[in-house]
Amino acid sequence: MKTIKVVVIGGGLVGLSTAICISESLPQCEVTVVSESFSPNTTGDVAAGCLIPHTYPDTPFEQQKKWFQETFDHLFKIANSAEGADAGISLLTGWQVYKNPPEEAFPFWWDVVLGFRLMTPTEIAKFPCHKFGQTFTTLKCQSSLYLPWMEQRFKTNGGTVQTGKVESIWQLYGKYNIVVNCSGIGSRELIGDLSLYPVKGQVLEVHAPWIKHFIREGNGNTYIYPGITGTTLGGTRQKDDWTLSADAKISKEILDRCCDLEPSLRGVSIIREKVGLRPTRSAIRLEKEIFSKNGQQLPVVHNYGHGGSGFSVHIGTAKQATRMVEELIPLVGQFNVMSKL
Repeated sequence: MKTIKVVVIGGGLVGLSTAICISESLPQCEVTVVSESFSPNTTGDVAAGCLIPHTYPDTPFEQQKKWFQETFDHLFKIANSAEGADAGISLLTGWQVYKNPPEEAFPFWWDVVLGFRLMTPTEIAKFPCHKFGQTFTTLKCQSSLYLPWMEQRFKTNGGTVQTGKVESIWQLYGKYNIVVNCSGIGSRELIGDLSLYPVKGQVLEVHAPWIKHFIREGNGNTYIYPGITGTTLGGTRQKDDWTLSADAKISKEILDRCCDLEPSLRGVSIIREKVGLRPTRSAIRLEKEIFSKNGQQLPVVHNYGHGGSGFSVHIGTAKQATRMVEELIPLVGQFNVMSKL
């Protein structure tokens, strides 16, 4: 069987999960990940990693639900295995509360998570400024554990990682048969996708071991997610803000909002402030493209633009990207993509 050389651009959550999926599903592929940064210096390292989907306006709910279901099922198996602790994946129960009831009491993903139901009046009474709520159990990935665990799993499967910046897709021509673009916000510069934009997120990690349940406002801007090493308080959604520095005023606003939800956080010890740029589009870009130049052709699979929902759908999108790579393999022989030795 001919070896197919695949390169994945991007070593974050989406890139690593896609590389693992390809290497485990397509044994004829030799997979390399090339990235400027790996954990702990990726966008995914900033995220709380709680599986509660955001919506993509230009993607049908059926497709979004499929991605979420595949991701939830995959991570649930890991959480229930001997690897759960090393991977940093665990179950987390909590409340999603609203000052005004949403149009739909049951979101499209309600039957994917565990035990979804509407909160009782007694439960709502804990949040005097809110009138409606939902409670359920979902999964949480501790990014500081999950991302290194994925990288090690990829290497154990025979994968290779390289640190470096890909300035142009064409610099990979002659080295690889298929390129998988998981460069996140970098795709704006790498392939000129101006529909992609950053949404800055700032969060606080605090020491609050007494917090055992997540609390999230329905708009998703204010949330409290307990984790293994600390509790994440958030957050912000600052569109088109490229700055990676934390704003002390915003940190205070985040803490005040979270204390309104959970008064026991008053005076909490802050471990660190974290900032990341969510790579956002109206829809995740998941498609095949054949790059052509001077009679040369290079097949590419795009998988980027996950915004603030990366942890919720990353396995589902990795599986779809892997199917696209598989569809391209029979065409590889038609392309003059490998240098003559």
